[in-house]
Amino acid sequence: MEKYYIVDSSILPESFDKVIQARQLLESGKVKQVSEAVKVVGISRGTFYKYKDLVFLPEENMMDRKAVISLMLENKRGILSKVLTTISETSASVLTINQNIPIHNIASIVISLDLSHFTGTIDNLLGKIRLVDGASNVQLVSIE
Repeated sequence: MEKYYIVDSSILPESFDKVIQARQLLESGKVKQVSEAVKVVGISRGTFYKYKDLVFLPEENMMDRKAVISLMLENKRGILSKVLTTISETSASVLTINQNIPIHNIASIVISLDLSHFTGTIDNLLGKIRLVDGASNVQLVSIE
């Protein structure tokens, strides 16, 4: 089970801050390629790719956050509805749902969420979705 913490950067490896700096360079368009970004901040491409989706700065406006989760669902009537009800109970809003056709009676699902009115924690939400009978491999893909 994944856990998320807000910690003072002084206790973290310097590479985490550099990964964030590299991502900001790419997002702002100041550099075009990952190889340029990592060279500017002084980390390896491997370090960047290892941590790029795992370390984030807290936003000034934390109420305007979005998240993407992925999961596998058994191809049974009502399971997606139960997942969506679970999400709704936390006051998160579903922005998009992408569902692939079931293979071996299992469908992969990606759901993007608006967390503007979200109550609770991402860990708790993922845990509740994992408890839905027929849902498996529930993971946070990214959060902003």
